[in-house]
Amino acid sequence: MTDTTSHLASKFSVVSSYILFAVIAGAPFPFGSDNPTAIAFWCIVLGLAVIAASLSNYELRSGQLALLGGIIFIVIFYIFVLHEQLADHPWIASPHPIWAQASEALGIPLTPSASITRGEPFFALGAPLASILALICGLIVGTDRDRAHQILQVIAWSGVAYAAYGVLSFLIEPTMILWRDKRDYLGSVTGTFINRNTAAAYFGSCAVVWFTLLLSQVRRHLRNQKIIWKKFPGLILTNTPRTIIISFSMLFVCLMAMFLTGSRAGVVLSLLALIITFTVFFRNDLPRRTGIWIALAGGGAVAVVLLQFMGGVVSNRFDVTGLSDEGRFAAYRSTLRMIADYPWFGTGLGTFAWSFPAYRSPDVSMWGVWDIAHSTPLELAAEVGLPLAGAVCLGWVVMLGVLIRGIRIRRKDTIIPLAAFSVSTIAILHSCIDFSLQMPGFAIVIFALVGAGLAQSFGSKSPTVRTLPE
Repeated sequence: MTDTTSHLASKFSVVSSYILFAVIAGAPFPFGSDNPTAIAFWCIVLGLAVIAASLSNYELRSGQLALLGGIIFIVIFYIFVLHEQLADHPWIASPHPIWAQASEALGIPLTPSASITRGEPFFALGAPLASILALICGLIVGTDRDRAHQILQVIAWSGVAYAAYGVLSFLIEPTMILWRDKRDYLGSVTGTFINRNTAAAYFGSCAVVWFTLLLSQVRRHLRNQKIIWKKFPGLILTNTPRTIIISFSMLFVCLMAMFLTGSRAGVVLSLLALIITFTVFFRNDLPRRTGIWIALAGGGAVAVVLLQFMGGVVSNRFDVTGLSDEGRFAAYRSTLRMIADYPWFGTGLGTFAWSFPAYRSPDVSMWGVWDIAHSTPLELAAEVGLPLAGAVCLGWVVMLGVLIRGIRIRRKDTIIPLAAFSVSTIAILHSCIDFSLQMPGFAIVIFALVGAGLAQSFGSKSPTVRTLPE
């Protein structure tokens, strides 16, 4: 490679990484990017970032290339399913029977489609496309350890900025979100998101990132010596570095915003992720036989204390409504009937709102429009069919397995796959009972971090750029 080519590739590396940083920081801002204009904008920007990254000097190892190949396979699978749903003459998919019924009722011939709503899969493609582009860009950019650390820093600092805004706006003007009137969740912090549950998952994820940074700083403060847990508080509180104080303060801000959302699942899953993070990070410093169980029990006790002192809104919701929502489980059963009727290609990407009324159970409240399944895996299976939904779920299983491998084998930079794994735990579990990963403002951040975590699960090349200060 000539000097000119190498210099140009280095420039592309800088461009791709800083575009990704800007997208990570900006995606939650415009109301969680939950509108077609914002989604289209982020797809274009992330597309440019992926192009720049592909022309850069990032060097992918065989394992990273295999992951990229798996992502491309799922993309091709998506393209095939969308072709079947959009084409006037699909290759193997059967037309949705509603077109024959409508043609008979109207007395005019209608061109059938595998999708219940013609053209809707094309317009609904933006959100998953943005997530896939963020994952690919995070995977490529994250091969450089310095860039991967910068991704953590960008998520952490932008997250605390949104958390601080959410708390301050709630105290000063709780009826507004940015420049719009706030119609729902007037008693909850939502930050720049519309829905408090998505906001809780986002703030909880940012808290996990700050927690990993804090633990890393504590480890450095102790100079990687063997931890004696009886002396641990004294060691931390003696000559505490400013970086630890700052990280703890930022963690507290994110936790405060998370608790003030009042989201039951978001708060509980975030606390679970924090417990997992602590236990995994210090696993080698715990007693061999009982250490992990003691850490989990101690973390659970701390979580209960936090719920009592900081989670009054959440505790009140548990007292009033309990752990579950009966209407939601009835909607899940209705969605399963949809999947049973159209198991191969679904009813069309983005068509749940049009398909669900025919299956709506009488146990579901008649109030409002049920336009989201409140379970991303079920909604995905209902819209695109079981084969593609299964491939996506399998992809997540593989990625989680790679992250676990990275946590086990990496001695340096363990916090990157650890943060990605813990945040993925929040996102996946929360999306099983809600729709947080369907919100681009949250999903883009998560997928970018997961991409960096996957890249760092295989090691990284030598540092080429300065890291942001911790």
